[in-house]
Amino acid sequence: MLHIYDFYHHPISEEMLLGIGSGVGFIYWHIKGMEPIFGGRGNVGRPGEEGLEVTAGRRTGVRIEKHHTGSARKAEKTMLELLQAGKPVMINVDMGFLPYFDHLPEDFHFGGHAVVVGGYGSETKEVLIADRDQPLHPVSWQDLAKARGSKFKPFPPMNMWFTFDFSEKRQPTQEDIREAIGEVCTTMLEGPISNIGVKGIRKAATKVLEWPKIMTEEELRWSCFNTYIFIDAEGGTGGGIFRYMYGRFLEEAAEIVGDERLVKIGGEMRAIGDKWQEVAAIFNRGSKVEDPAPVLSKTTEPLMEIADLEEKTWRRLREIV
Repeated sequence: MLHIYDFYHHPISEEMLLGIGSGVGFIYWHIKGMEPIFGGRGNVGRPGEEGLEVTAGRRTGVRIEKHHTGSARKAEKTMLELLQAGKPVMINVDMGFLPYFDHLPEDFHFGGHAVVVGGYGSETKEVLIADRDQPLHPVSWQDLAKARGSKFKPFPPMNMWFTFDFSEKRQPTQEDIREAIGEVCTTMLEGPISNIGVKGIRKAATKVLEWPKIMTEEELRWSCFNTYIFIDAEGGTGGGIFRYMYGRFLEEAAEIVGDERLVKIGGEMRAIGDKWQEVAAIFNRGSKVEDPAPVLSKTTEPLMEIADLEEKTWRRLREIV
């Protein structure tokens, strides 16, 4: 989103986009046939949610629409038409099919990853992709089609793309920011199910201890790595399962709202991010040992501590806004 906003000369920080998009939360998710997920994103488009992109757009005067199709040919045709019109295209892809993610395990799949296609070569049959790092990445049309049409869980991308209308762009208001913060606080403190919010963190702390009973050692190692990726900056969270970014958002929001208390809470949120990184390190260690079970038992205490810290912090934040 930051790439797109920069292209259309609408300077808003990545932290602000995450914050006003009500984009932080927590979910523990584990269904049969999949590895467990520690998700730090909120407003991901579940039923009743419009999704971070649309929400952030609404609060910055940008009309953002999601599109998807079951036809790979239509997805490619639409993308090329937009590029020919001089419009970069933001799409969702499965990271496992992008060749420049060569450090990921062979069987890794995550279809909720967003990138921007900035150009293409009709002779080379390649596109240029802007991701979260600095260089543009050449990717073949064939690999891109696989990444866009992947059916692997979680979050198969379903050939999704976004369109943007910046004709009424504006900066977020105090009310936009207060509303966005309030939404995140409500979800974290009053999650609709026990897997979400602070309750979800506490549930995750207990469920992790059950993993050795239902998984082989190989599955355990993989689940440890997957959890590490979902918390650490390597997985695209900015570190601390998005808590570092949200802390910086609160500090930026303090200037707009005119309330220095948000700066203090922002610092506390980043300190919570440090705690999450400690947990990520434990999971990473578990992914590299022959028997991860004894390592997993060391996650309970810090996760419970995080839940207590987050509950206090979100309550104070809700009082402020």
